[in-house]
Amino acid sequence: MANESKKVKITQVKSVIGTIQSHRATIKSLGLGKRNQSVERELTPSVAGMIRQVAFLLKVEEIK
Repeated sequence: MANESKKVKITQVKSVIGTIQSHRATIKSLGLGKRNQSVERELTPSVAGMIRQVAFLLKVEEIK
């Protein structure tokens, strides 16, 4: 139980049109690219930082 990592479902809810280049690159590195596209990722510190950077474009749900 101590070694379990949390997983999150990340859904892009807004378009990257009009955002700065670093936000577009962050969305791409998360594996997203189109609105309403979802990916599942383990919640590591680096993924959490990317989510925080572009939180206004995303919906994040914890997977149990």
